[in-house]
Amino acid sequence: MEFKHTSVLLKETIEALNIVPGGVYLDGTLGGGGHAFEVCKKLNDNGRLYGIDQDADAIKAAGKRLEVFGEKAVIIRDNYCNAREVLREQGVEKVDGIVLDLGVSSYQLDTVERGFTYKYDTPLDMRMDQRQMLTARNIVNEYDEKMLYRVIRDYGEDQFAKNIAKHIVQARRNKPIETTFELNEVIRAAIPAKLRAAGGHPSKRTFQAIRIECNHELEVLRNTLGDLIHLLHPQGRLCIITFHSLEDRIVKSFFKEMENPCTCPPEFPVCICGKLPYGRVVTRKPVLPSQEELEVNSRSKSAKLRVFERI
Repeated sequence: MEFKHTSVLLKETIEALNIVPGGVYLDGTLGGGGHAFEVCKKLNDNGRLYGIDQDADAIKAAGKRLEVFGEKAVIIRDNYCNAREVLREQGVEKVDGIVLDLGVSSYQLDTVERGFTYKYDTPLDMRMDQRQMLTARNIVNEYDEKMLYRVIRDYGEDQFAKNIAKHIVQARRNKPIETTFELNEVIRAAIPAKLRAAGGHPSKRTFQAIRIECNHELEVLRNTLGDLIHLLHPQGRLCIITFHSLEDRIVKSFFKEMENPCTCPPEFPVCICGKLPYGRVVTRKPVLPSQEELEVNSRSKSAKLRVFERI
């Protein structure tokens, strides 16, 4: 299957980066290379784009797409949480802009055997990096009821988290839950019939929660944002596209803290903690997809772009 993914908020992200032709840029979630391609188009021979992704299929697809730019595009298979070390190995200490598109690619969702979606019957997997050992199957069959409840409640924000966790544990006593459709049936049974039709597919939130847990998505984001800010040159920009409230909350809160890190009580007339701003929040409100984009790419509907500029 060909790696297909329509880059979300593409025009808005490229504009927000304020690309310098001879600058150095990082795409920490390279995917099919959509954002990276547009960055490379604006670079001269001295400019560089470093693209990182942990998915082997994405690396292959992006490599093919970006080969036209030659040495201008450098592609590395890794997780963006290792960006500082990866760039240092390339002789790069600072960059002029960073892009993170935190969405699951259309390719990952539509490739049945990857086990990301509840729409096809396939073995539970959900790994973005297929070198890792932990899979969705491990989580569903090996986490205890309390851990499952926490994952579904915190990462899926599902009001029926407790009941879903209970049903999963009950079902796996008979036999392991192996496939997406088997898990669908368990989730369906845990949700009251009159409420199943409301709010989309009953498995949507639980599958999101298990995927986030499997790939440590929020943990990686939370632990890496500080590194990314420190990678930026003055006036360098960090552009982050999120797809659900949990990610967006982390990014919004972090940007706010970086703009105003002062910990002095509000009643103090002057700051005495000495913590200075790292930069400014460019987007007071998140940038949302245009109506035109929503019409051609329904998967963009929950996307939000936030931008921070380093001092």
